[in-house]
Amino acid sequence: MTLTPARLRRVSDSVHVWLPPRRGWGLANCGLVSAGDEALLVDTPYDHSLARTLLKQAADVLPPGVAVDRIAVTHANGDHLWGAGALPEAEVLATREALHHIDYEPSPAQLHALVTGGAGPLGDYLRTHFGAFDWSTADAVRPDTVIDAEHVLSVGGVTVRLVPLPPAHTTGDLMVHLPDEGVVFTGDVVFASTDAEPGDHPVHWAGPLDSVIDACRQALDTGADTFVPGHGPLLDRSGVLAHIDYLAYVRERAHAYHARGRTALEAARAIVAEARHPRLALPERLVVTVSSEYRHLDGTEPRPILELFVDVVAVAEEGPGSA
Repeated sequence: MTLTPARLRRVSDSVHVWLPPRRGWGLANCGLVSAGDEALLVDTPYDHSLARTLLKQAADVLPPGVAVDRIAVTHANGDHLWGAGALPEAEVLATREALHHIDYEPSPAQLHALVTGGAGPLGDYLRTHFGAFDWSTADAVRPDTVIDAEHVLSVGGVTVRLVPLPPAHTTGDLMVHLPDEGVVFTGDVVFASTDAEPGDHPVHWAGPLDSVIDACRQALDTGADTFVPGHGPLLDRSGVLAHIDYLAYVRERAHAYHARGRTALEAARAIVAEARHPRLALPERLVVTVSSEYRHLDGTEPRPILELFVDVVAVAEEGPGSA
């Protein structure tokens, strides 16, 4: 995978967005909120090199002397958090529950070792999809400020609502709402896709899918018109509703296969084979989402990430029609 850096794009008077120009694992959207002499990032790219590119572009659009000094993190997946290490003086804000996901996910050093030295199909898959990122000098990032309830910031007079969500994509999701701008950063409760810009199948680590759907509806309830997903193109309200339809479909099929006594892996394979959304890439990620849904149905604990990835890789190698 070759990375083409994103470009900052203005979407309102005080908001720019950074939208990677391709789809794939780890290519997350970020935001820049700026007004007066203050600036805030919403999420950061996956590694320090991409983060420094984003910061250089931010410097080109910010007034002289204005620098980013705060980062609001929508959730603790590394592709939204680890780039904060390139800005060590900035205050990192995240939910308290995000700490649990930080401890669940492999650290930058661990993932670097797996990508550079992993053997067999798992190592090959990780190199193919994560090999362009560089965590050789990255350390784990932990928030400076944890949020237990809605927290309101002012960025140069622009109101920014940080709204913790119940467990959905991860255990510690956060919605960032700018009411005066009509913009919501949804984080990864939304993986966007449009006819013009098809995206990837979502991957959800916590769930249940009912909570992911509720989070999408909560974003719509703000009355905003522009939604910045964690991955993929910008959406309007109809785009979020279409994403809810996708989530409801996966939930219905997972529950139906569970009722038939199929395992989570068998259910994921069957949903992939149904090919209801053929334009979406990375259908193997349904292994994670369906496993999360089954965990809630069965009352079991989360599986280790690398154990899940072994199944992800198996489904990727099988391709569609393997059910």
